[in-house]
Amino acid sequence: MQQSSIYRPRTHARTTRHAIRGVNYNVREWGDPAAPILVYLHGWADTGATFQFVVDELRSDWRIIAPDWRGFGDSQGSVAGYWFADYLADLDRLLAIYSPDAAVPLVAHSMGANVAGLYAGAMPSRVSAFINMEGFGLPDAQPAEAPERYRQWLSAIRTGSAFSRYPDFAALAARIESRNPRLSRARAEFVARCWGVQQGTEVVLRADPLHRLPNPVLYRREEAEACWRAVRAPVLLVAGSDSDIVQRMGGSADAALAGLPFPNASRSLIDGAGHRLHFDAPAELADLITTFLARAL
Repeated sequence: MQQSSIYRPRTHARTTRHAIRGVNYNVREWGDPAAPILVYLHGWADTGATFQFVVDELRSDWRIIAPDWRGFGDSQGSVAGYWFADYLADLDRLLAIYSPDAAVPLVAHSMGANVAGLYAGAMPSRVSAFINMEGFGLPDAQPAEAPERYRQWLSAIRTGSAFSRYPDFAALAARIESRNPRLSRARAEFVARCWGVQQGTEVVLRADPLHRLPNPVLYRREEAEACWRAVRAPVLLVAGSDSDIVQRMGGSADAALAGLPFPNASRSLIDGAGHRLHFDAPAELADLITTFLARAL
């Protein structure tokens, strides 16, 4: 695949690194360093770099900060495993570096939005606005599930886990394109190089295989919703009409979003988009972000 067929960013990024709680964090930045800060938090198995499509569509001037979560992208992994509370602590430290005295707006997707929702409730004075893209929690787990979940976790630790490997970037791009049918081939090639790295004769994902271990800690939805109710910042809930996440919430998309207990929340559904809104509808998403933040801040 020739380089000319790969998506060419219109807004160029710069990268920096920070030592955050024993992890060497990779952080990507776009925009004027003197501009107001906007923090983007990516989802599971993604990287901050793929927010590029939205960055290129944004009309407002921001200094966009996009970390790679620990064990994803170019951030260092953890030795023993990954615990959700660690993401909150990493975010808290990151904000202390970039905006120690002022609250900042968060734009977050999927896992990153679930982290941001908990953080915005636990530390409401640190978040000025929150755009939640499909970070709507998980179904509530039942205590009776605990023994089996621990067995699964212990078994996975013994046997190990791994992400798929690909013969080249074109194969990874084809896989990405097949799972995100609204993504052009040029953009799929760009994402492939954000997600993958050449390792010998193969391309491997920039993701620690430990992320694939089952979580031994059961998800308690009531605890997550208690944090959501404590959020003081204006919230925009964004979903794709074709998202499997929304479909699993049951009923209509509007009803599903309306049932999320965020105070001071507005809602927007992007027609025809799936779960990865930043892939499927970057221009629409950029418009929503710009309009919402102009009203909320």
